[in-house]
Amino acid sequence: MGKILLLEDDTMIASGLVYALTNEGYEVIHCQDVQSASEQIKTQSFQLAILDMQLPDGNGFDVSGKLKNTDTPIIFLTIIDDEAQIVKAFEEGADDYIVKPFRIRELLARVKRTLQKKAGTNQEVMMVGRVAIHTDAGKVYVDDRQVELTALEYRLLLIFAMNQSKLLTRTQILEKIWDMDRNFVEDNTLTVYVKRLREKLGDAIHIETVRGMGYRVD
Repeated sequence: MGKILLLEDDTMIASGLVYALTNEGYEVIHCQDVQSASEQIKTQSFQLAILDMQLPDGNGFDVSGKLKNTDTPIIFLTIIDDEAQIVKAFEEGADDYIVKPFRIRELLARVKRTLQKKAGTNQEVMMVGRVAIHTDAGKVYVDDRQVELTALEYRLLLIFAMNQSKLLTRTQILEKIWDMDRNFVEDNTLTVYVKRLREKLGDAIHIETVRGMGYRVD
């Protein structure tokens, strides 16, 4: 899905981001300072850069400047909620600016949007069976009828939609849901949410139970 340069000196934040991004299928190269990030830029190309603003040996602008000629989209990640700094970031070519603290789901959504914009694609609607997922609006339709889903049901549906025809183990699904919502979901709870999706979406989607392993959606 793409290689991401992550420049973040806070090890706790960085480990969470690396885990979340890797779970979504991205390859992540993590650096903790300007020097190491600059060395990576010399030898590798990136589809996206997520840059912390305040670093031990400089700031995010020191690295974004080195990426200008590579046409790499940039998301700044910082505690600085200052209008002048935000304006400067966009003037320097930033594609997005996220202020800490942030929700991991929001950051992943912005990463996806930035990469889609870069690729020139429009994936506002995902189809799985007769179910249409309007990702920008967060709405789900069966044929022309809107179906109301809870946040976790919606996330579960997205996981199935992004992995059509693949066998997903229960462990894989549980890890993805926990990571996105920051809440632990028990194995029995997953069974309940799959049951609810089947009830709400009916025959518009086929969620196959693979006994002893997990689920597959065709």
